[in-house]
Amino acid sequence: MKRVIGFIIIVSMLISCNNTGTMDKPAKTGKSIEGTWKLVSATTIIKQDTTVTDYTGGQEMIKVINGSHFAFLRHDLNQGKDTAIFGAGGGTYTLSGDNYTELLQFCNERGWEGHSFSFTISIKEDTLLQTGVEKLPKENVDQYIIEKYVRVKNKE
Repeated sequence: MKRVIGFIIIVSMLISCNNTGTMDKPAKTGKSIEGTWKLVSATTIIKQDTTVTDYTGGQEMIKVINGSHFAFLRHDLNQGKDTAIFGAGGGTYTLSGDNYTELLQFCNERGWEGHSFSFTISIKEDTLLQTGVEKLPKENVDQYIIEKYVRVKNKE
């Protein structure tokens, strides 16, 4: 009986020492939304019209997501020599399961600021798929989007 009690005490001490300072930290998994994501393609559907944009040539966009905020940056790759492209925005987000909602607080398209957009996301390996409706009646925007991102690897 003394051995069992001693064993329980030792295991309890080891567990309590091992958990110090980790209770408030979220578990990191391979499916974490946090990180830097590069947009590969975007499909925009407006009524009966579908537009697919390839982001692997001519322009580039990244989305950076941390524990509470997101930001996106988009620009052309020819430094504005042909058609200059620049877009940026960011704000806070919430994530519950596969429901991802962005509150856009900053945007170069000022009519988009202050609006929330709800999406469904899925992450498979290093690919994030984001789908949902963007609707802004004052801006004449009512579209369904499908965006495909790949995780940017750290250069260590």
